[in-house]
Amino acid sequence: MSQKILHVENMTMQFGGVVAVNNLSVDVNEGEIVALIGPNGAGKTTAFNCITGVYEPTNGRVDFLGQPMIRNHPQGKMIKNYSGQNATLYTAHPDLSDPDALAAIEAAEDQETRSVLQAAYDKEQADRTEALRAADPHAFSDHILRPTPDRITHLGVARTFQNIRLFSALTVFENVLIAKHMRAKQNVFSATFRFNRAEEKRMQEEAMSLLEEQDLAHLKDEVAGSLPYGLQRRLEIARALATQPKLLLLDEPAAGMNPQETQKLTDFIHKIRDEYSLSILMIEHHMDLVMRISDRIYVLDFGKLIAQGTPAEVQNNPRVIEAYLGVADDAED
Repeated sequence: MSQKILHVENMTMQFGGVVAVNNLSVDVNEGEIVALIGPNGAGKTTAFNCITGVYEPTNGRVDFLGQPMIRNHPQGKMIKNYSGQNATLYTAHPDLSDPDALAAIEAAEDQETRSVLQAAYDKEQADRTEALRAADPHAFSDHILRPTPDRITHLGVARTFQNIRLFSALTVFENVLIAKHMRAKQNVFSATFRFNRAEEKRMQEEAMSLLEEQDLAHLKDEVAGSLPYGLQRRLEIARALATQPKLLLLDEPAAGMNPQETQKLTDFIHKIRDEYSLSILMIEHHMDLVMRISDRIYVLDFGKLIAQGTPAEVQNNPRVIEAYLGVADDAED
């Protein structure tokens, strides 16, 4: 069985009373290309922002390579508005009592019966608590993990953005070299006084090698902002690869591309997945690309997961068709 690279469990993101992502659970296995799709405003990019530490989710957990990476629970007024699952799981003193069972104990006719029922109830509560703790070592605590985006990148998660975010005034080479510094084996002191010139040379060589692998070496001295749109998108992906990720998140990589560029992108994504042993989670509106490239698909609508499965399963799902196309009014007889 392939390793589970990313595990998102019961993730909810609320902005005041607005639930942008509602109780989302997603898995990405080793070597998979998984798509997260849905209409505009479905919560896809918000989910990416929670996974990468841009937003602090209201509730839920994100595991990366089997280890908790992000974990939170509803706090303050958010508890009142929270509509996801497991709210009590993430509090230090949860109420797991069973009112019906307690009422039965209270109504027992004699002390012996009451003692038997109480013992059974206590064991059931203990078993339930143990099961929840087995699922989450930090259950029933206020333990919260809130890593910043740079720390998440250092763990091995990289992303691109719906709107390309290059250092547009820098060269192609400089854009990739900056990303290589995420893996630099030096401290601020040695970097400031340039004591570790061997390390600096290594990063420059690796940045150049990456550009050669991605057929961008001939553009190394070009200003990034002057490149055609398709090449800017490839450069952004190359810069993400420079951080040596195990998981790559692509936010609408085909946005603004023509059919020929989209086909080249399809081949490019397959290539980097195989060459860099990547797992990929992708947001995309080009359904032809999604159906060709994805191993599995998750579908969001108004922040809720409404379907998941293989491309064949998803494209024939009535709820997915309804979310994208709406339901036509019944024709009058």
